[in-house]
Amino acid sequence: MLHFLSKIFAYVMKAWGWVLLIIMALFLKFITNYPFWIEENYSSNIYLLISKFQRAVFGWVPFSIGDVFYAFIIIIVILKTWQLLSAWYKKEIDRQFILMGLKHLIFFFLFMYVFFYALWGLNYYRQGIAYQFSLEIKENSREDIDTLVGQLQQKLNYYAGKVNEKQRDSISKKQQLFERTNDAYLYAATTIPFFDYTPQSIKPSLFSYAGNYLGFQGYYNPFSGEAQVNTTIPRCLEPFVSAHETAHQLGYSKESEANFVAFLTCKNYPSTTFQYSMYFDLYHYAISELWDSDSLKAKEYNQKLHPQVVKDFRECEEFYKRHQNPMETFITFLYGNFLVANNQPEGKRSYNRVINYLIAYYKKNGIEAI
Repeated sequence: MLHFLSKIFAYVMKAWGWVLLIIMALFLKFITNYPFWIEENYSSNIYLLISKFQRAVFGWVPFSIGDVFYAFIIIIVILKTWQLLSAWYKKEIDRQFILMGLKHLIFFFLFMYVFFYALWGLNYYRQGIAYQFSLEIKENSREDIDTLVGQLQQKLNYYAGKVNEKQRDSISKKQQLFERTNDAYLYAATTIPFFDYTPQSIKPSLFSYAGNYLGFQGYYNPFSGEAQVNTTIPRCLEPFVSAHETAHQLGYSKESEANFVAFLTCKNYPSTTFQYSMYFDLYHYAISELWDSDSLKAKEYNQKLHPQVVKDFRECEEFYKRHQNPMETFITFLYGNFLVANNQPEGKRSYNRVINYLIAYYKKNGIEAI
């Protein structure tokens, strides 16, 4: 199998393959300067066809095809690293060996770059959800954030008193969680047509347990169109994470936009479990922003949280403390830089930028819209 794939790789590495990839890479880079064209042509048309095709082809498979692909890439990297170390030990490394290795490495990254942006990555440069909802995104004042935190706390405490263990248990099975997420998007699409989500392709990550040590709750695979959810995280987080990853499938690449889409989807879905999970996550983002400008006020809000919320925050804190390790810090650093390179200059704090959308949304529609 490896020999067969290496033959294919060698074939496409011929001169015409290099020329084609370079032209495509330059073209993709060029059109990132035209967000309106991307919004109207790629994100709203071409990408939707690509994603629907991917989900139709891979969605029915009970396990993640994308994770198998990633596992295969990891195996190849390990084997190539072993071959490099072996050649170094045997003193077989010469100038030709190094040049050939660099050639293969550059071609591989060029190949991945083209397919990543062609299949999904251009969505990082679309005009996005603010354009679709005519929201005016601005820098927020402390008063704006305070108002938002107050509303989120009120809603969070309300749903904390409504959700019970039986309702939480109703999504304890992975398939039930994913079916409910699909239902939430179908429900939202009745009033927001561009949230139409068919066919479904949400799956548990094959790397869930490893993900606890690498620091991820879920991710989208642009090569297979699958949304992966780490189903070993605390249950209070799972519905919002599932809705967030589905938002990526709809073409909302930026983390702040995916969070906002998940908010819109969960808000009116008649499930206290999903609504509680959504307000739980959003309160976390908002209170951390308020803490930076007024820690005393933030403490006041935290002291008035429902006992169930306090219990869940403590569970999440203990969960992530148990899995802290140096590798997580390194992966977080790499991922932060990946976000910066993809039109999200704040890196990991891009997730928190959902509060900008929430504030713009309530200023347009009233605080009751949150």
